[in-house]
Amino acid sequence: MAKVAKKVAPKKPQLKTVVKEKIANIKERQRDFISRRPHRSLKLTKRRDYVRSLKLQGYWSFTIYVFKTLMKNKKLFLLLALAYSVITIALIGLTSKDTYDTVLSAIDTTNKEAFEGGYDAFTQAGAVFVTLFTGGVGTPMTEGQQIYTSLLVLLTWLTTVWLLRNLLAGHKVKLRDGLYNASSPLLSTATIGLLMVIQLLPVAIAAIGYSAAASTGLLNGGVEAMLFWLVAGLLATLSMYWLTSSFIALVVVTLPGMYPMRALSVAGDLVVGRRFRILLRLIWMIVGVVLTWAIIMIPLIMFDTWVKNMTTDYDWIPTVSIAILLMSSVTVVWCASYVYLLYRKVMDDEAKPVQS
Repeated sequence: MAKVAKKVAPKKPQLKTVVKEKIANIKERQRDFISRRPHRSLKLTKRRDYVRSLKLQGYWSFTIYVFKTLMKNKKLFLLLALAYSVITIALIGLTSKDTYDTVLSAIDTTNKEAFEGGYDAFTQAGAVFVTLFTGGVGTPMTEGQQIYTSLLVLLTWLTTVWLLRNLLAGHKVKLRDGLYNASSPLLSTATIGLLMVIQLLPVAIAAIGYSAAASTGLLNGGVEAMLFWLVAGLLATLSMYWLTSSFIALVVVTLPGMYPMRALSVAGDLVVGRRFRILLRLIWMIVGVVLTWAIIMIPLIMFDTWVKNMTTDYDWIPTVSIAILLMSSVTVVWCASYVYLLYRKVMDDEAKPVQS
């Protein structure tokens, strides 16, 4: 009878070999990272190593481009903003009219005392606008309302990006398609959003420090005030440095099969050598949003106050609360469109062949 060959169990790799492989893998990843990121901490980087092409339209020209892109499909994006508003009312509700009236009355009294009765409607409307824009009008939201608000903002952002990506690819889509298909990277996007909140901690620390310094009179002048503003500026710069690539990562993470940490790495590679120019574009977007809110909301508050001082027939209509909700939804759609189209411009520039 033939002898049955014994099966030899495969040898397990030795611990020393496994460790060597892990170290080699880490070194390879480090070399790859260094090849992609020319900057070195505490070392002067040569200009040839960090200057990268980024040919973009001017600030106004690019803003008009974003506006025209949305206007080509205005019905689709207006429906998206309206849907966001309706869902917000259903899940969270409107800003309390009683709270708004209380704030308006308090500002009215303060202005009369400060100006001895000689204040104008524009001053009052501006004060109300600042209060509502900084979140001082509404009552504090419950934990459930905060979660609903965050989810709705993320879903609106994802739907806007999904619709734009497909429209620019030449596909015909409906709002229903975006609402059903855009939420796949919701968890990945929420992870990056949470990281962005953490990246804002330096600004939060600066704000806490400002409150403490203002209450103790530290900011009245002198070397102490100068040192405080220097440290606060450095903390704000750190947050802006981090957030620049995180905004781009919010778009990168919507790509199929993309993970949050990988998206942050890709976004970091895209902004290397371009960070300041991209940051200026994001600051331009934020300034534009604030000015648009002021241009629309201040006259609306003035008109609403004038009408309700003339007659009480319309006191039941929460005009300002509805306007806040609609403006908020349109702002999310606008910001998502702006960042996505900025990302597209960066990618188009990245794909251009280098001229020898």
